[in-house]
Amino acid sequence: MSFSGKNVLVTGAAGGVGTVVVERFRAQGARVVVADRDVSGIEAEAHLPGDLLDQAYTDGLATAARDALGGLDILVNNAGVITRGPVTDASDADWSLSMGVNVEAPFRLCRAAIPLMAADGGGAVVNVSSCWGGKAPGPNHALYTMTKAALASLTQCMGMDHAPQGVRVNAVCPNEVNTPMLRSGFAQRGFDPDTAVAELGATVPLGRIAEPGDIADVVLFLASDSARYMCGALVEVNGGKAVA
Repeated sequence: MSFSGKNVLVTGAAGGVGTVVVERFRAQGARVVVADRDVSGIEAEAHLPGDLLDQAYTDGLATAARDALGGLDILVNNAGVITRGPVTDASDADWSLSMGVNVEAPFRLCRAAIPLMAADGGGAVVNVSSCWGGKAPGPNHALYTMTKAALASLTQCMGMDHAPQGVRVNAVCPNEVNTPMLRSGFAQRGFDPDTAVAELGATVPLGRIAEPGDIADVVLFLASDSARYMCGALVEVNGGKAVA
């Protein structure tokens, strides 16, 4: 896959998957704008730090990325948060954070980016949903699964709505991924991250949970011309492990 001459915006660029997505796009010739709360340590053509809960920032991010690079061909809505627990344990703050980052930010970014891409002849949007919610409602993650289901449904609808404009919208749906966010979640709950990751891996038919590169490769595929006939697809990347 070559992305020579392509201009890419990646949110959540400082996260475990985001950093690999950025590295691989740039390795394939793309020019990349990175967005996250802190992007100081990331190599990219342009840095646009900010808070996706800030509506003004999120509404203006696609235009700022286009202005920084001279165009916008690909948007990767990678940023996400995980709120664990049943709905009875969820606070208003949990709701606002989960909805704001996982649903409202991709909505605002797509709303702004799709017209820019359509005006330039087309483009691609790749959303990062999840097997948890995007494909099946896993237990004890009420807000997380709800938001990822919303993003998956939005992806499917936008895929149909904007295909005639040459803008393909698809989503990757990972299961567990070996990222700092996953590991910190284990640590916060009193588990040893290495042991917990190994035990999770034993439940996966392929024998391990995903590494960030496993997800990044599918993101790049969906953004590439190799996926030119795909729109509104939810691509499950789970090592053979269904949500139980």
